[in-house]
Amino acid sequence: MGPNNTHPRVLREQADVVARLLSTNFEKLWRSGNVPEDWKKANVTPMYKKGLKEDPENYRPISLTSIPGKVMEQILLGAITSQMKHMIGKSQHRFTKGKLCLTNLIAFYDKVTCSVDVGQAVDIVYLDFSKAFDTIPHSLLLQKLMHYGLDKWSVCDLDDGIKCTLMKFADDTKLSGEVDTSEGRATLQEDLDRLEEWANKNLMKFNKDKCKVLHLGKHDPGVQHRLGFTWLKSSSVEMDLWFLVDSKLNMSEQCAAVAKQANRMLGCINKGITSRDDGVIIPLYSALVRPYLEYCVQFWSPLHKKDVDRLERVQRRASRMIKGLGSLPYEERLRELGLFSLEKRRLRVTSSPHCST
Repeated sequence: MGPNNTHPRVLREQADVVARLLSTNFEKLWRSGNVPEDWKKANVTPMYKKGLKEDPENYRPISLTSIPGKVMEQILLGAITSQMKHMIGKSQHRFTKGKLCLTNLIAFYDKVTCSVDVGQAVDIVYLDFSKAFDTIPHSLLLQKLMHYGLDKWSVCDLDDGIKCTLMKFADDTKLSGEVDTSEGRATLQEDLDRLEEWANKNLMKFNKDKCKVLHLGKHDPGVQHRLGFTWLKSSSVEMDLWFLVDSKLNMSEQCAAVAKQANRMLGCINKGITSRDDGVIIPLYSALVRPYLEYCVQFWSPLHKKDVDRLERVQRRASRMIKGLGSLPYEERLRELGLFSLEKRRLRVTSSPHCST
């Protein structure tokens, strides 16, 4: 909840009463251009991103503001987005209906893996804008909005002149290029120079200490790349939209990470819930544990048996928690509970990239 302590459920359940009042107030605020002082206040919570937890720079501030203010924001966002939807670049997989985290990953890495499979060397540069949503100048945003009359504006001009593969999810940006030849390496560097020029022109900054390069392919020369005057560091594994991608592209690091997270949550359920009835444990497992093991699994589905078993052990552990089932074989426990193995569930969802998990 925001600082006014109004729960969203209150507005939802009293919609018939408050809708007309809010509509009138929103209209007045829109025409006056004023924002209520209460809407400018927020309860700020730090959310960890990645890196050293001791470093404050590795946390993102999450602001919980007034619920009516958020409602008005969504109304305005919908109106603006409806006029901009055809102008947002194809490389942007946020703010666009039908494009998701999953489509971003599959579209980008499909091209990368195809190149690696035929023996080519590919470098991926993961770019990190420094506090993109906090530091972008409002005057520049307004200038662009006014210039295009809300019918042709977005950060899609970031793509202008780029020859390698560029993909974005909001401000999360990555660039890949084949680096077998000197021409390929030069093209990738030219694109990095264009991105640095774009950032300077738009008064943005890259956090260059967090921009990393992942070298892929057996014959990757491992050359360094430059962003401005800063040489970028290489990495053997990198976090991309909450998923770990390593230089071998075998997803073992990702499988180990999600299994650890899922087991930690299952441990919390085991310690915090005294009931062992399937009507209690299974809903908690399905809502709080299994999403770790299946979110965007179409992208990171395990390749090796050790990783398949690592993930399945989480569900084995959960099914043993049910009263009266602990001594039964795993397959029988699944039948009793009406569950499928995680491997079978993955076969179902990976048959269609857009199938919901």
